[in-house]
Amino acid sequence: QVQLVDSGGGSVQAGGSLRLSCAVSRAPMTIPCVAWFRQAPGKEREAVATIAADGFRNYKPSVDGRFAISRDNAKNTLYLQMDSLKAEDTAMYYCAAKFLGNGCMAFYGASFFTYWGQGTRVTVSS
Repeated sequence: QVQLVDSGGGSVQAGGSLRLSCAVSRAPMTIPCVAWFRQAPGKEREAVATIAADGFRNYKPSVDGRFAISRDNAKNTLYLQMDSLKAEDTAMYYCAAKFLGNGCMAFYGASFFTYWGQGTRVTVSS
């Protein structure tokens, strides 16, 4: 079992940056796959970035080059650095952990992930 606590959301103007944090109850590298998801009003929850235990990273194409997922195993923390933010990035963001099965890709749906943070809201104004 693992506990996740998201933080770092806020309101920014388009073009700005935010860094989200996720406090994890164990070192992220010990988890087969951890991810950042987002859910905009009226839309399905979607993965934006994943990082596997071996460090392999994968991104949703629309955020690739703007977002960066990272982890600090000494601090048991997962991060999502978000740059060049756009209005369409507005959503509730969640960190999540996956233990079952192999693979860790940003096209995996939310049903593959068992543990979730409570979410942190990101609002980007144009």
